[in-house]
Amino acid sequence: MSAIDRTSPAPREFGPSDYTDVWRRMRRFVREADSGTREEIWLLSHHPVFTLGQAGKREHLLDTGEIPVLASDRGGQVTYHGPGQLVAYPLLNLRRRAMGIRELVQLIEQALIDSLAGVGIRAKTRQGAPGVYVGPAKIAALGLRIRRGWSCHGLSLNVDMDLGPFTLINPCGYPGLKTTQVVDYIPRRPELLRDMGDLLVTSLLRRLEAFPPRASGIRRQARELPPPEAAHA
Repeated sequence: MSAIDRTSPAPREFGPSDYTDVWRRMRRFVREADSGTREEIWLLSHHPVFTLGQAGKREHLLDTGEIPVLASDRGGQVTYHGPGQLVAYPLLNLRRRAMGIRELVQLIEQALIDSLAGVGIRAKTRQGAPGVYVGPAKIAALGLRIRRGWSCHGLSLNVDMDLGPFTLINPCGYPGLKTTQVVDYIPRRPELLRDMGDLLVTSLLRRLEAFPPRASGIRRQARELPPPEAAHA
């Protein structure tokens, strides 16, 4: 059995989770992290919610109905999270990796493109509009924040979900922007969300090899945090 590489981020799967609860735990992780804390990549999905980034304008909320709207401290405008969407939060020590925010955005976008290529979907980026697109439609969105040299928040990839709520907003602040998802291009299957999560983690870890962490003493695994509580249906 090979030794565990503790210089590589540890993936953690949480499943369907309440946005506010995960946000609170993410802030706690970053607040308590130090130079020896092991990085993590959180994989989950959220219960239906619209989130507004720090620069978010409420004019981009057209008719949200009964879906809650939360103001977040991430970057970006407005987006929707819901069941069947893969959300990933890479909690990375950018200072230790000597990585800037622009490099992180590009790395995440390329990891998403790699992951989609793994199931035969040809995706691309669009200059001046962060995220990943298939043709004219957006399939993945990014929203990040840096605290104490650590990245938090992350990305969402539409896999097998109800895209209807995106018509109730101007996605990412772009009126009329179309959205798409993985099952628009490949057959639906029960484990698709998990499979896309596995592909994404593999792609992120491979891309992160270009930014190896600098030596900073003995690294330890991050303190054990209980899994985020899922809101009751």
